[in-house]
Amino acid sequence: MNSGDTIVALSTPPGRGALALIRASGPQVPNLTRQLNGGVLPTPRVASLRVLHDAEGRTLDQGVLTFYPAPASATGEDVLEISCHGAPAVVEALLFRLRSLSVRPAEPGEFSRRAFEAGKMDLAQAQAVADLIAATTGRAARCAARVLKGDISHEISSILQEIVDIRVYIEGALDFPDEDVDWLAESDFGTRLSALSDKVEQLVRRARQGRTVTTGIRLALLGPPNVGKSSLLNHFTGADTAIVTAQPGTTRDVLTASFQIDGIPLILADTAGIRAAEAEAEVEGIRRSWRAAEEADLILQMFDAHAGWGEDDEEIKNRLPGRPALILANKCDLLPDGIPGSGPKEAIRLSAKFGHGIEALKEQITQLLELENALEEDEFMAHQRQIDALLETGEALKRATQAQGGELIAEELRLAQEALGALTGEFTADDLLGEIFSRFCIGK
Repeated sequence: MNSGDTIVALSTPPGRGALALIRASGPQVPNLTRQLNGGVLPTPRVASLRVLHDAEGRTLDQGVLTFYPAPASATGEDVLEISCHGAPAVVEALLFRLRSLSVRPAEPGEFSRRAFEAGKMDLAQAQAVADLIAATTGRAARCAARVLKGDISHEISSILQEIVDIRVYIEGALDFPDEDVDWLAESDFGTRLSALSDKVEQLVRRARQGRTVTTGIRLALLGPPNVGKSSLLNHFTGADTAIVTAQPGTTRDVLTASFQIDGIPLILADTAGIRAAEAEAEVEGIRRSWRAAEEADLILQMFDAHAGWGEDDEEIKNRLPGRPALILANKCDLLPDGIPGSGPKEAIRLSAKFGHGIEALKEQITQLLELENALEEDEFMAHQRQIDALLETGEALKRATQAQGGELIAEELRLAQEALGALTGEFTADDLLGEIFSRFCIGK
C-alpha cells in the first residue's frame, strides 16, 4: 500500500442499479478529472453534470462529478466522486478509463485509512465507518453513528487529558524533590484517579452493551427429541427454518437463526434432541448440542408438558448448574387446563405450535439478560480490542491509586495513557492498522 498513489474504487455494491458511485483519491485526481470530461476541472464542491469520455473521445456516460481539492476532503487529498448510471458495463468502462490514467484499484479500507492518517478522523471513528456499513439493526446503526460523530472520542480525549495532567503534576514532584512543599502529600490526585477509574468503568459497561447490540446474544435450545424445539425456532424466525415432523430425532445438527428483542439481536441455536443414542450421527449431533450450550449466554431447556418431566429432562437440568437458564414447558395446548402436571414450578408454559406464551418467554429473556437496563442513549459500538484497551486502562488506574511512591504511580499512568490512546490510534502499531483496515469493504 503506497500512500502516494492515486486510488479508485466503486463505492456502491456491484451489480445492476439506477446509479453507481465511483471515488478516486490522490495527486492525479485533477489530471484524470480533466481527461475524463474534456479538459475541464469542475468548480470545487459543486455537483456538475458532465459528459464522460474514453481515451478516443467517445462518450462513455453522462454523470455528475464532484471535485474536492485537498486538504478539505474526506481523505485530506484531492478527491473526485463520480455519480454515473449503474449499468455494469458503464461502471467497468469508467473504471478501466481511470485505471489507464496512472490510477490503481484501492485496497480494502484504504480510503478510511488515508482519512485517519490525514487526521480527518481517529481510529475509533474509522472503525465506526465499517460498523455502520455492517449494521443489521437500527439500534446497531445508531451505536456506530454515535462513535462516527465523535462523541466517544471526545470522552476518551477528555480522560486522556486528565491522565496527562496528573502525570505532569506527579513527575514534576519527582523532578523537584528538594522543594519544601510535599506535592504528593498535599495533592488531590488520589481522588482524581478514582474519578477517572469510575469513568473508564462506565465506558466499559457502555462498550459491552454496544458490542451486544452488534454481535447478538447467543441462546441454546436444549431438550429431548420431539419436545417442540424446532417449532419454537420457526416461530421466532417466522419461517420454516427447521424441519418439523412427528418422528423423534429429526434435527441432527445445530441450526441457528436470528431474531430481535427491543432492537437487540439474539441468535437461537436449535440443537439435536438429547437422549441415550448409539447411532454415530446422532451421537455427534448430541455432542454438538452440549457444545452449543457451553457457548451460549442463556440456555432454554424445553420439555414436553403433555408427556411430563422425565429422566432425560432431569439429566439435562443437572448438567447445567450455575448456568443462566429458563425451563420451557411446551405443548401445554394438549393439557385440559394448560398446567403441566410435572416439572419445575418456574417453567414457562408454551405452545410453540400456536405461539402461546411466546411474549411471556420474551419478557423472561429480557429480565434475565437485563436487556431492559440497556440504555440506548449512551451505548456505543465497540470491538473486543477496544474493550480490552479500556479494561487495561482501568486496571492501570486502579494500580496507580494503590501504588506507594511517585515513580510507580507515574509508570501506571503512562501505561493507562498508552492503553487508552490505542483506542483513538495515538499509540497504535502500523501492523495493527493494516489488520484493522483490511477488514473494511473496498471503496471505504
